[in-house]
Amino acid sequence: MTFCLGMKCRDGLLAIADTRITSGTELSMAQKISIHAYDQHSMFILTSGLRSVRDKAITYFEERLKREDEPLTKMYMAANALAEEIRRVRREDGEWLAGDGLMFDLHCIFGGQLEDDDEPRLYLIYPEGNWVEVRASTPYVIIGESRYGKPILDRIWQYDQELFDALRVGLVAFDATRTSASDVDYPVDAVMYQAGTFEMREVRFSREELTPLQEYWQGAMTHAIDGAAPLVDGLFGRLMANEPARTHFDDAR
Repeated sequence: MTFCLGMKCRDGLLAIADTRITSGTELSMAQKISIHAYDQHSMFILTSGLRSVRDKAITYFEERLKREDEPLTKMYMAANALAEEIRRVRREDGEWLAGDGLMFDLHCIFGGQLEDDDEPRLYLIYPEGNWVEVRASTPYVIIGESRYGKPILDRIWQYDQELFDALRVGLVAFDATRTSASDVDYPVDAVMYQAGTFEMREVRFSREELTPLQEYWQGAMTHAIDGAAPLVDGLFGRLMANEPARTHFDDAR
C-alpha cells in the first residue's frame, strides 16, 4: 500500500507521498513522485501500484515528451498521452501478470501546468487509462491508502486556502494514515507548484523533522476529546438512567 495525495488550491498544487515500498515480507524505500519539467512545461506524477508497471509507463511517457511531431501544450493533452502509455504497458504486460495471479494496477495523480493552460490542472488517471479532473469543488485526491486521511481532508481542506495550508493539512492527513497503516511510513516527499511559475519545488521530510508535528497533533486530539466531556455528560446520564435492554429470549423465559 502507499499514500499519495494531490491537492489543488487557488495558489497552485501540492503533492505528498510516503516512500515505503512493500514486497511480500520485504520493506524498502523508493520515491513515488516523478517530476517532468522543461521550458514552460511543469508536471508531476504520483503512482500507486506495481513498481515494474509504474517504471515502464513513466519511461514510455518520458520518451513521448521528446517527440517533436506531437507537442503537448495543455495538461489534458499530456494526461491523454500518459493514459495511452499506461494502456500500452497493459497490452504488453497484462496477460503475463495475470498468468502469475497479479492484477494490472497503476493509479496516477498527474498535475502541473503547460504553456497554454490558464491555470494548473490536476488529474486522477485509472489503470484503464480513463481520467477525471480534480476541481475546486473536490480539491484533492488520494491514491493508495485513503481511509485515514480522507476524513481530515473532507473536514478541513478547501480550494480557497493557500499552499501553506495545503502542506499543513496534507502532513496531518499523512500522519493519520501512518499511525493506522503499517505499510505507510517516513520519509515523506513533497512537491509544490505555484500557479504560473512553471517551477517545481521538491523537498524530502525526515521522521525527525515531522515528529514535532506528529506530537502536536496527538496532543491536540487528546485535548479536544477531553474538552468534549461537558457535551457528552448529559448524553451519558440519559444512557445510565435508561433501563437495561431486554432481548426476545428474555421475554420468552
